[in-house]
Amino acid sequence: MPNQSPQALVAEEEQRLNGGPVINDFSIQVATVNGSGSQSSNTILMRSIFQMGIPVSGKNLFPSNIAGLPTWFTIRANKDGWIARRKEIDFLVAMNPETAREDVMNLDPNRVVVYEETLKLNQYRRDLSFFPVPFAKLATEITPDSRLRKLLANMIYVGVVGELLEIDPAETETALTKQFKGKAKAVALNKTALDIGRKYAKETFDRTLVPYKCQRMNATKGKIIIDGNAAAALGCMFAGVTVATWYPITPSSSLCETLADYMKDYRIEKDGKANFAIVQAEDELAAVGMAIGAGWAGARSMTSTAGPGISLMQEFIGLGYYAEIPTVIFDITRVGPSTGLPTRTQQSDILSLVYASHGDTKHIVLLPASVEECFQMGYDAFDLAERFQTPIFVMSDLDLGMNNWMSDPFNYPKKKFDRGKVLSAEDLKRLGSFRRYADVDGDGISYRTLPGTNHPAAAYFTRGSGHNENAVYSERPDDYKGNMDRLNKKYETARQHIPQPEIQYANGTNIGFLAFGTTHWAIIESLDQLQREYNTRVSYYRLRAVPFTKHLTEFFEKHDRVYLVEQNRDGQMAMLVKLELPVELVGKLRSIRHYSGIPIDARFVTDALVGAEKGEQN
Repeated sequence: MPNQSPQALVAEEEQRLNGGPVINDFSIQVATVNGSGSQSSNTILMRSIFQMGIPVSGKNLFPSNIAGLPTWFTIRANKDGWIARRKEIDFLVAMNPETAREDVMNLDPNRVVVYEETLKLNQYRRDLSFFPVPFAKLATEITPDSRLRKLLANMIYVGVVGELLEIDPAETETALTKQFKGKAKAVALNKTALDIGRKYAKETFDRTLVPYKCQRMNATKGKIIIDGNAAAALGCMFAGVTVATWYPITPSSSLCETLADYMKDYRIEKDGKANFAIVQAEDELAAVGMAIGAGWAGARSMTSTAGPGISLMQEFIGLGYYAEIPTVIFDITRVGPSTGLPTRTQQSDILSLVYASHGDTKHIVLLPASVEECFQMGYDAFDLAERFQTPIFVMSDLDLGMNNWMSDPFNYPKKKFDRGKVLSAEDLKRLGSFRRYADVDGDGISYRTLPGTNHPAAAYFTRGSGHNENAVYSERPDDYKGNMDRLNKKYETARQHIPQPEIQYANGTNIGFLAFGTTHWAIIESLDQLQREYNTRVSYYRLRAVPFTKHLTEFFEKHDRVYLVEQNRDGQMAMLVKLELPVELVGKLRSIRHYSGIPIDARFVTDALVGAEKGEQN
């Protein structure tokens, strides 16, 4: 592999900054205090750039307490459409005294700092461009209310940043009006704050000292900005969900909260009655129990949770697996357990989901990488749950679920719901009887009836693991073994029906990437970095679901080394892949793991692969 030294990369970055303004390629980090009201301001700043046609993404790094600790919101603007987290920060807005010095010291040279002037941050570095602003003083020009002044100071920095980056004021005002829709007083107050910030920056600072600039593009036309939880909620509504049961837990709470809002808007009958039930349970165990009960009764049901909730749900998940009851479980993964780092992201529940519950269980797990896939897989999960008569997991993460992502509008689903092998009263009249847990078609999937089906043969006892084909209680070894073999056959059948992997083969390479979920965005940017900086091409296999398909073995057969990139310490997906591969291919697997709780970035992936390849050559 050709070598490009870190010094060469630094020199390249300095040339980028010193060769005239950097257009539409920078990252902004706003450092504030949790609970200070900065979320609206940051969203307005991000949307202003987006409305200028520039691709953006926004990531919020916030503490797990209610208020008072540091929070950072990062906006990445990139003309080429890269939306993964960027390791480097180009433009810092320092509003939190507790972290201001550390935030400044962590910057690379030649970056920009806007800060509250009383913090006197320019004493710490001589290789940065500092822009001190008396935010607190300027806010007093708007209102005597001390609480409001703190909120409006946030909007003042939006005005300052907008002026320094040459963001179109009309777009900022449009974003402001959208953010405070229907609140005329709030719009007026914040518009004043925006104008004060812009005016101060224009009259006080030399904008030519800022090496970054926004310039109108057309790369976001027709695009939307949405978070993964809201996208998943939309998918559930379109899938015809009628029962959603949940218990609040970060970072999944907003999924069911948003679903409730959508359902109230679109699923209320003309007589004012709701045709759905959304229930906040007393805990996660109760929530999944209700969902499984509703699935047994014929409803399209779901729950949403995070890793600690999955731990509590284990026994009910096992019942759903063995009794073969459809429901959908969204797991928005985070760092854990319990009070660990619940507001940080990670892909750390893979093994917990695939083998959830006790005994021999293997579950179908969908792995969305984008908000589009949160919508689509949120929809498809209900079809799969009923087709395979089993709990289906959709594993997102905090980064995807709670952060802002740019997306094409979602495609309106037009296909009919797949209710699976459900026998009607007419079917039973023709058949005379049925065996609830019999493999009639050779695919491992048995037929079922729904409660209330008007035929005497429709009734059966819903059993856990101890039953025979007729749903009669049994402890006979042959009955148990036969049932377990059929469940395994059903899992094998699922390989053909789950979302298939996306594979990009690169000519002339013997190495490949393997990844899933939000790691995807760092991978595709890393592929570009490897090509530009090292003249190295790498194939890429993106997993979209478990169980794996036949394509996985084929990918390994075509490469000497495959680097599986995932966001957890132990390489959980790598463990599953090793179990699946023929023994002669296992030695080709390499593991790259990122588990700081911060979303993975492309530079981490690139550096890890380059370092590993050097080790292979030595």
